Amino acid sequence: MKRSHSQHALPSARHRWRRDTVELSAVFSAVAVADLVANVVVHGHDGPVLLLASALALGATAVWHSWWTHRHTHAPPGAITSASGTPTATTPPEEVALWRVRVTVADSPGSLAALCRGLADIPVNIVSMQAHPLAEETVDEFVVRASPLLAPQELSRALVAAGGSEVWLERADAHDLVDIPTRVLTMATRTAHDAAELSLALRQLFGRCRIRSLPGEQLDEDELDGAVMRLRDPAGGVIELTRAQPPFTPTEFARARALVELDAQLGPRVPEERDTLRVSGLRPSHAMREIAVRRAEPGDRAAAVAMHARCSAATLRRRYHGPLGDADRYLTHLLDPRHGQTLAVEAEDGSLVALAHLLWDDDAAEIAVLVEDAWQHHGIGGALVQRLTELARSAGVDEVYAVTTASNTGMIATLRRLGVPLDYQVEEGTLVITAHLSPTPALITP
Repeated sequence: MKRSHSQHALPSARHRWRRDTVELSAVFSAVAVADLVANVVVHGHDGPVLLLASALALGATAVWHSWWTHRHTHAPPGAITSASGTPTATTPPEEVALWRVRVTVADSPGSLAALCRGLADIPVNIVSMQAHPLAEETVDEFVVRASPLLAPQELSRALVAAGGSEVWLERADAHDLVDIPTRVLTMATRTAHDAAELSLALRQLFGRCRIRSLPGEQLDEDELDGAVMRLRDPAGGVIELTRAQPPFTPTEFARARALVELDAQLGPRVPEERDTLRVSGLRPSHAMREIAVRRAEPGDRAAAVAMHARCSAATLRRRYHGPLGDADRYLTHLLDPRHGQTLAVEAEDGSLVALAHLLWDDDAAEIAVLVEDAWQHHGIGGALVQRLTELARSAGVDEVYAVTTASNTGMIATLRRLGVPLDYQVEEGTLVITAHLSPTPALITP
């Protein structure tokens, strides 16, 4: 390292010697020119005219220099600058690429500064940064703004050259610009309002990860093992989070535990929200009518069992795809707000006539609708599917799917009316229809 410093010192000294010589020569030249001008002004007949012309020339030069500086040396908004502050690109804000970057460095003074210098030299602008301390290393996470022409391989090489290792890159979006404390507080607020938000909060906090509920398992202590995080479920059992890349850090483990502990302290809760649903009359002579729609909760189990008893065997089979005796047993899981959001439709007498489920499943969600026979073909199922889709969008879910049969033409037609791309997959007589609500940014491997 000392040798490297001495090698750079000698060229720098020579450069300063040349600059001083040029400046001294310029001073001597200026003195000679000033003396010449003074003699002309004092002894010449056109001295005053020459002074006035010189003043006008200097004023014009100052105006031109001001215009040139304003036009060429100030970078426009969104421009990327080098480490010295000189604009190197004028990329409009809408054409700037955002990246999430994770890199492991030694836990030593100057390691973070080296990464920042390496990013500035590309050049890349750091928007936000957080550190995940480990035993002898630190995982630094950045959100950076770069030119869309910058290849991920070049970004990765710059970080490795600056002393980093285990570099992980992913395209980011505007949501990643929110700082972590604000994001965690927002998630905690949503979780406190609705128990169904816990899984969503964990997924939004950690990005693409697999979240499984294991009700039959027991865990004495929460566990972290790289790509797998296991937490005690407040409802009983275990919540398992899996993310191959990047692996979980102790900092993320602490955040997950805090959210789960908050959920355990607050207990089961469902927001008290009621809305109305306009449906056509049950008979041709009846006009449009309004019925209530609200979030279902575990206390609705008895009313849901009664609705099952009023449904035909064909209706239950289309919904549950299994033995009819298991329909009532499924309700405990379906009405638990931690597994998703369920909408209940109430008749005027308070009885349930329809249930619609949005069940979290990794990065997607399953939608399912059950409408009592006497209330079918009046627009209830289609309206509920539309509302489930809106709930999925608001939760940041990009895909919803329905498991049904090819004979269930009502569900197929309802999903087609969503106006989004659909995928169809048939397996052993079961039809799975996947609706793509919005594109998901692809993972970039450097």
